[in-house]
Amino acid sequence: MHSPFSPTVRRRRLARELRRLRESQGLKLSVAAKTANVPQSTLSNIEGADARRIKARDIDALADLYKAPDEIRAALHELAQESKEQGWWSSYKDVFGGNAIPDFEAEASMIRTYQCQVVPGLLQTPSYSEAVFRGGRAYSDGEVRRNVDARLQRQHVLGRHQPPRFWAVIDEAALRKRLEDPEIMREQLQHLLDMATRKNVDIQVLPFDAGMHAGLSGSFVLLDFPNPADPCIAYAETATASLFVQDPDDVQRYVTIFSHLNSAALQASRTTQFIQQIMEQEQLT
Repeated sequence: MHSPFSPTVRRRRLARELRRLRESQGLKLSVAAKTANVPQSTLSNIEGADARRIKARDIDALADLYKAPDEIRAALHELAQESKEQGWWSSYKDVFGGNAIPDFEAEASMIRTYQCQVVPGLLQTPSYSEAVFRGGRAYSDGEVRRNVDARLQRQHVLGRHQPPRFWAVIDEAALRKRLEDPEIMREQLQHLLDMATRKNVDIQVLPFDAGMHAGLSGSFVLLDFPNPADPCIAYAETATASLFVQDPDDVQRYVTIFSHLNSAALQASRTTQFIQQIMEQEQLT
């Protein structure tokens, strides 16, 4: 079972705490760096949550300058140490690149997603996931295997101790895709019905009848964290890039869009009936 731990979340928390301490002393970054004898570029990287190797002596120098109590100093050291750790996803850099969504999923308390073309990755069966990556023949056989394996590894987060709440709004189009092997889609739709019985999983279908809706700009993920010091972030991806959105106003825009999608989508009980109807209509039962 994967550990519910995110080095990146810890780096972000350390960055905010050090920035708060500096500002509480009325110090500009350049002045703090010079006074603490910490390179300005280093302090800038730490406060920007970009530093992956933070020296203990730099933490002590900054804690001294900011007059941080012993318990705060200890917490800073702990965060700095934890920010150096590597999660399981570090062995899948060829799949996730430099920005790994599992890094944030690992510590999330709630994951909200809207998917317009495919079933969300955390809910995909192995066969369906393979079909997704083989679509368009954009990946070699080896790349398909790596991507499918990484996706299945991600799914452990929903079965961990104290799992996050997972809330998915799925466009009807994703459930109507006709695959060369109908059994793959039948198995996938049945898996959605099974997952919907879990206490921490909510699934809603956004039917075609919803017409023009708030999610026409594309799929996205929202991640919330249990610690109030870790604000919600949004995530979106394209064929060549991943984007983590952290600006509060931009994140709130995604939150508002998801709220509208939730209102437009079928509620949980109706969603179950709807998926069953699709299986019957497509003769997948």
